[in-house]
Amino acid sequence: MKEFELIKRYFAEQSITRKDVILGIGDDCAVILPAERQHIAITTDTLVAGVHFPLNTSARAIGHKVVAVSLSDLAAMGAEPAWLSLAITLPEISESWAADFSAGVFELCEFYNVQLIGGDTTQGPLSVTVTAQGYTPTDKFLTRSGAKVGDWLFVTENIGDAALALQYLQGQLDVEEVHRASIQTKLDFPKPRILAGQVLRDYASAAIDISDGLAADLSHICTASNVGASLVLDKLPISTALRESLPLMDAYKLALTGGDDYELLFTVAADNRVAMETALATTGVKITCIGQLDSSNKIKTLFNDESVCFDLQGFEHFSDK
Repeated sequence: MKEFELIKRYFAEQSITRKDVILGIGDDCAVILPAERQHIAITTDTLVAGVHFPLNTSARAIGHKVVAVSLSDLAAMGAEPAWLSLAITLPEISESWAADFSAGVFELCEFYNVQLIGGDTTQGPLSVTVTAQGYTPTDKFLTRSGAKVGDWLFVTENIGDAALALQYLQGQLDVEEVHRASIQTKLDFPKPRILAGQVLRDYASAAIDISDGLAADLSHICTASNVGASLVLDKLPISTALRESLPLMDAYKLALTGGDDYELLFTVAADNRVAMETALATTGVKITCIGQLDSSNKIKTLFNDESVCFDLQGFEHFSDK
């Protein structure tokens, strides 16, 4: 099988056909018709084998994850996803691998009504690049720079399970068998919080998705908004699996620095808190208040109302770690 046969068999045929896509896969460019009075949010992510996912990750999980991480960026902006471009580099063509990978891609595309409109295929070490685009109402989108002193800090669902799964797979720690499947799912099949992000457009002052670790991504909000934060470790939403696999303080540290959660971290002014909690309750997504912003321009961690010192550095490409 060669390149164009691969594209035709596994990527050109799909169940999603959006009315705003005038021309999709098959030409040099896709052509789309943007909606009136809407901004277009655009994000690009590259995932490299052995860096962003273990080398033995299943093809279906890779397909799911490459879409999920880009949709998670759109969720953090409060955007509705619409279109996807996919560039994939493969060492060689395996029909079974391509079938499973495309199934993972289209599973999320179908769920969120996203159409694959183009991309590229090349030969080389395994890596995948996705460009995702979506809509937000005019001048109504979330950023990292809107947080204010006194805003409350929230996170969706639990954090730390994906990092726990990765450390288990790398042989750095043991996890009881009863927990292994659930944390593996968190690593391989993250859920972008699209609906929550759209609801938060009306209430949140700033937002970001957690990819490099909660503390590292919180620092991006603090830097962009010129604020500091107090994180209450006692409030961090961590799973039973994480609590039972590590001493408590080590569990908190992994939850803060591990990354790969793809949950939303957001800030809300006190006046909007009750309305936000009521609105998000309709989405079925759990949220937890984990701290508050201040004027210190630093991130402090507290446990039982006392200061605790942590190395809060998350994942960063080209670092010495």
